[in-house]
Amino acid sequence: MSWKDTYATWKNQATLESSLKQELAASAGDDATLEDAFYQPMEFGTAGMRGILGPGINRMNIYTVRQATEGLATFMDTLDAEVKERGVAISFDSRHHSEDFAHESARVLGEHGIKSFVFESLRPTPELSFTVRHLHTYAGIMITASHNPKQYNGYKIYGEDGGQMPPKESDLITSYIRKVTDLFAIKVADEDKLLADKTMTIIGDDVDQAYLAKVKTVNINQKLIDEVGKDMKLVFTPLHGTGRMLGEKALRNAGFKNFSVVKEQAVADPEFSTVKFPNPEFPEAFKMAIDLGKKEGADVLIAVDPDADRLGTAVRQPDGEYVLLTGNQIAAVLLHYILQANKDAGTLPANAAAVKSIVSSEFATKVAASYNVDMINVLTGFKYIAEQIEHFQDTGEHTYMFGFEESYGYLIKPFVHDKDAIQTTVLLAEVAAYYKQQGKNLYDGLQDLFAEYGYFREKTTSEEFDGVGGGDKITALMTKFRNEAPVDFAGYKVVSTEDFASQTETFADGHTAPIALPTANVLKYKLEDGTWIAIRPSGTEPKIKFYIGTLGDSLNEANSKLDQFDLAIQAFIKE
Repeated sequence: MSWKDTYATWKNQATLESSLKQELAASAGDDATLEDAFYQPMEFGTAGMRGILGPGINRMNIYTVRQATEGLATFMDTLDAEVKERGVAISFDSRHHSEDFAHESARVLGEHGIKSFVFESLRPTPELSFTVRHLHTYAGIMITASHNPKQYNGYKIYGEDGGQMPPKESDLITSYIRKVTDLFAIKVADEDKLLADKTMTIIGDDVDQAYLAKVKTVNINQKLIDEVGKDMKLVFTPLHGTGRMLGEKALRNAGFKNFSVVKEQAVADPEFSTVKFPNPEFPEAFKMAIDLGKKEGADVLIAVDPDADRLGTAVRQPDGEYVLLTGNQIAAVLLHYILQANKDAGTLPANAAAVKSIVSSEFATKVAASYNVDMINVLTGFKYIAEQIEHFQDTGEHTYMFGFEESYGYLIKPFVHDKDAIQTTVLLAEVAAYYKQQGKNLYDGLQDLFAEYGYFREKTTSEEFDGVGGGDKITALMTKFRNEAPVDFAGYKVVSTEDFASQTETFADGHTAPIALPTANVLKYKLEDGTWIAIRPSGTEPKIKFYIGTLGDSLNEANSKLDQFDLAIQAFIKE
């Protein structure tokens, strides 16, 4: 069917939800918008499906949510009866229609006789990951678009280990989703009936308390918190999302009493009315926290994104201004503290290991090496870090100490198998107390690490390609980098190129070596000065991402290199 045929089916659908019907009517005659909404179904990427809210097969709405859940349910129908009994845990964030989508998912599952455990109100993504493991459900569904703007929502499926479904299982479920061609014929059960017969169960405080009890184990040096941390001034903001309740409780449980919450951003607001992008990577997201921090003289500001799986921080300087740390810098500081604190306590395992994505900084790798700790590299997507955790637990080969991605996602303790900003909040506060005890702050600590390990700097940029032809443009750009294989960037020679699609590393002299990671549409160039450049299409947005990681003898040199390589990439794109 053409997009016009699909559009006509929706337009003429008598049972179409009224608000979607109104949106369709408002878009009449706008062929560009309509074509984008109807030309293809939504796809699952590294983090499930994510897209703009509205009518259409390429939009987030109750029908595409039902379709995704019907695919999961149909897949579960092929498994043992015990699986249905274990059921599916479901949570949701503060976005438009998130609660509706969560309950629609439960109704679809219920029609198949599959149990669901749905949170009474919004909860963070990491708690959903924990809940899957805590309740021993077969799967989990998280309704969230993470840090995307307000017009987005999304749908993530978690496996029984509490990690997002890896490609093999995700692709299998996707195949079942694609078999659901009539979105309006999907049957849903009556919610009151599901609740009455306990096919659907509402969960809340009991799971919260179990999760918070585990978070209490994240801190390493309680004496430090009791002596320094309890009086240290912090500002915390959940950016209108799910992090407020558990974030505040976790800080208090750990012993941090002297913190303030940005009250305007403590409200769960799907409009994210105080920020353009509710993303702790962006300085703009810290504006209100900085204003409050200056008023109260706060040492550290902590912001978590709307589903509380990512975290950013800003540190007060002697002049009263605040400086933001990057995701890679936060990771290096956290890992250094974890390893040093465990070494001091005599609890650093001989087989300790950390895990990071291939597009994350080598800064943390160098920190790990100084403690004789292995750093394991995995593909982008925290599901791959979760797989390593499972592997460590199954084989005893390593003891997990820390995992991170450059995009401000960290996991301290593996009772969660996804990024966890609640855990990270309490540990980062402890690290701030560690430096405060020395008369320093987190930024000073970062400078100490630079002096010891080298001046690492990283940068991520992207090119966005919206609309019908966007995917083709991204494919063409990846093809250009493969077919025209750059031999240098900014005058620095490429010594090897890793192509994760072919699982092959090709060296400058032509010889090759296999890459022992799953296939992925990623290219990574290693340059003669130690710089690396990686290129990958986003799994959740219509963009292609460019990552640069470099090292200098000073911060100025490292920053200068970043600018040079960024310009070289742009020049190659435009050739």
